[in-house]
Amino acid sequence: MSKPVVLIAEELSPATVDALGPDFEIRHCDGADRAALLSAIAEVDAILIRSATKVDAEAIAAARRLRVVARAGVGLDNVDVAAATKAGVMVVNAPTSNIVTAAELACGLLIATARNIPQANAALKNGEWKRSKYTGVELSEKTLGVVGLGRIGLLVAQRMAAFGMKIVAYDPYVQAARAAQLGVRLLSLDELLATADFITVHLPKTPETLGLIGDEALHKVKPSVRIVNAARGGIVDEAALHSALKEGRVAGAGLDVYASEPCTDSPLFEFDQVVGTPHLGASTGEAQEKAGISVARSVRLALAGELVPDAVNVQGGVIAEDVRPGLPLAEKLGRIFTALAGEVAQRLDVEVCGEITQHDVKVLELSALKGVFEDVVAETVSYVNAPLFAQERGVEVRLTTSSESPDHRNLITVRGTLTNGDVISVAGTLAGPKHQQKIVGIGGHTVDLAVADHMAFLRYTDRPGVVGALGRVLGEAQINIAGMQVARAEEGGDALIVLTVDGTIPSQVLNEVAEEIGATSARGVDLMP
Repeated sequence: MSKPVVLIAEELSPATVDALGPDFEIRHCDGADRAALLSAIAEVDAILIRSATKVDAEAIAAARRLRVVARAGVGLDNVDVAAATKAGVMVVNAPTSNIVTAAELACGLLIATARNIPQANAALKNGEWKRSKYTGVELSEKTLGVVGLGRIGLLVAQRMAAFGMKIVAYDPYVQAARAAQLGVRLLSLDELLATADFITVHLPKTPETLGLIGDEALHKVKPSVRIVNAARGGIVDEAALHSALKEGRVAGAGLDVYASEPCTDSPLFEFDQVVGTPHLGASTGEAQEKAGISVARSVRLALAGELVPDAVNVQGGVIAEDVRPGLPLAEKLGRIFTALAGEVAQRLDVEVCGEITQHDVKVLELSALKGVFEDVVAETVSYVNAPLFAQERGVEVRLTTSSESPDHRNLITVRGTLTNGDVISVAGTLAGPKHQQKIVGIGGHTVDLAVADHMAFLRYTDRPGVVGALGRVLGEAQINIAGMQVARAEEGGDALIVLTVDGTIPSQVLNEVAEEIGATSARGVDLMP
């Protein structure tokens, strides 16, 4: 029998080929050469890439035998995961390959901003001996504010604690008991901003986190604060940071990521107290080697038909055809749940009811969990590592099934109990031969609205004039309402509006809507992949 063919489309660590072993025919091409890629990919079983090769719908369509796309790194911006999933092609990456590397760079930026190391080095090499100009500050006994206590944020916290720093953190998705076990004190964002001598950002980039460290936040910090962003560009508002540095409200900054990349002419670079690096978070030989070895192992497992821990779109193994359409719905219900809850639940129940339960529906629990953590952690969330994120945060997860579903052929519900005892739930179903995704329940309210890329959920006390006020505020903000449903328990009681809109509702507009209608809760969620 001929060996499976693996195409290596970019330069990878030699350890990658060693990890593949002798059981495959290895071919090479320049993945950045489009014509060469489309020709080479036609008769291969797997392709290994980094960031320069674009595996889009066209490339996947040209790959008649392709079973696995393996990205030796964390990001998947250059892979059309939806097209791969539709074609039955597994997509894998190396989600943990750069965790240590990224954490170490953040620590390096913290030390560099504290002691002015790059500036002093440049001055000395320019023939200048300026000891007094580059006097720094000690890290010992200072307070480090970690914004986002995921895997990388935790590694930074642990490493900087060894310098004698006091560690505080803001992360609404980490429970206080878990943080206490890690030796970290949880604070609100405002408390952290006012307390920290150094702030380091380790959040995923979402509509909620974009510009989180902006003008308002930077008016709450100590003038001696130094801010590091080695996570995602745009979480720290660069214009607001420029103003804060210029006005002396921030003492320094260390940046590895930018709102637009590549970035070589940022106004921030005019400040001597800004240390900048060109997105080096994953750029070590060790991280590249780990990534190559990781995806090589995943390719071996996938082509052998075994469980693939780092699969992004499928778990590996057989998923019943009747179950498969429910995967994206369950994932979106999980993302909506997180948006509504605003925190990670203490207990999470995934309930599946109806005809679909004659099959194994465990994968629907995994899909819902994947959605729950999609906008919570900075790492790529897969069907296999999602339970690990739940375990790390002390979340008890339970799957329940029932063949009975009185109102719908099949029904998926994600229900969670929060730390204060509140219960949040969202239910959905698939309608018609095209499997249209619909939300049919929010808490105790019955709704019937198609799932959309941009949605908002508002709770308020039922009274006249609310819909008109809502429409006016959104209209003034040039936000078009695509669909809307109002549900209420009783006249004058608790009421709910579910909106679908044509674009993201900015947080300030959502806050204005909430104030205008007296909403007790106003949450927006963007479900675009």
